Amino acid sequence: MSGAPMTAEPAEDVPVWVPWEGPQADYEAVAAGTVLSREVQHWLQQAQRVEHPHAGGAVVLHHWATTVPNGLAPVVLFHGGSGSWTHWVRSIGPLTEAGHDVWAVDLPGFGDSAPLPGVIDADGMLPGLAQMLEEQFPLQAVRLVGFSFGGMTAGMLAAAYPHLVQQLVVVGAPGIGLTDKHPFRLKGWRHLEAAQAQLAHHVFNIGALMLHDATRIDRDTVALHVHNVWRDRLPRRRISSTDILVRSLAQVECPVAAIYGAEDALYPGTLDQVAACMAAAARQWQGLQRVAGAGHWVQYEQPAAFHAVLLPLLAG
Repeated sequence: MSGAPMTAEPAEDVPVWVPWEGPQADYEAVAAGTVLSREVQHWLQQAQRVEHPHAGGAVVLHHWATTVPNGLAPVVLFHGGSGSWTHWVRSIGPLTEAGHDVWAVDLPGFGDSAPLPGVIDADGMLPGLAQMLEEQFPLQAVRLVGFSFGGMTAGMLAAAYPHLVQQLVVVGAPGIGLTDKHPFRLKGWRHLEAAQAQLAHHVFNIGALMLHDATRIDRDTVALHVHNVWRDRLPRRRISSTDILVRSLAQVECPVAAIYGAEDALYPGTLDQVAACMAAAARQWQGLQRVAGAGHWVQYEQPAAFHAVLLPLLAG
């Protein structure tokens, strides 16, 4: 999901429909967040799980090593709000095939990572994330790629701890200061008893915010999404509705690039303004590139086109 939770609409606004036929037990399992998509299962089996302890538990990373290293600095991935490393599930293959050493972080309070004590938003995460990077990659700056809430967080981290980041790529990031343009409202689902009703609201939300083409929403996409949103322990985050990313970019010392889906629901018709804000702030601006036919979750909806943009940036 995006950086900040959206206001819920009444339940009756959404028809009770899901885009696959299944037994009742399957609907209930997916709605409960206990089903992993096939892609997630595949990459989870190949991952090395690494835990970095903190006062509230641990930050969890998943690591995929490449068979033919390209000699470049590690690529560290930050996911979006209400998400986990699985927001990047369609990026692991292309990145490792290109020789990158890939580390996908579950940000504190999301996925398998416990919240940091007293932290309710991205700004409070920064010291803990910096400590994690320093411990995992001693004396080595990383290339940081962040999606949505994770892109905003990555920009803030690069500004506060410039020695840790040698390149920043933000993907569909909020924190530009234009969020009053949202033409949608997401639907609440936790109050619903029936599994199919919950799933119908999840399908609606994915189509409203995450994907441009609703026909791409299938059982695996819903299962991935639901598994993530059940594990969001930071519901009070609000900083993404400000211009915090733009203000942070003014302090970032490394090269900065941006990738957005051309149909990103966060910024309908305003990507030119987003690019102008970033260009005016960033010291080493590498431009904003748009991926046609993609919504907010650009790397999942149009993976081939997205990686055709991302990989040359990381190789440069």
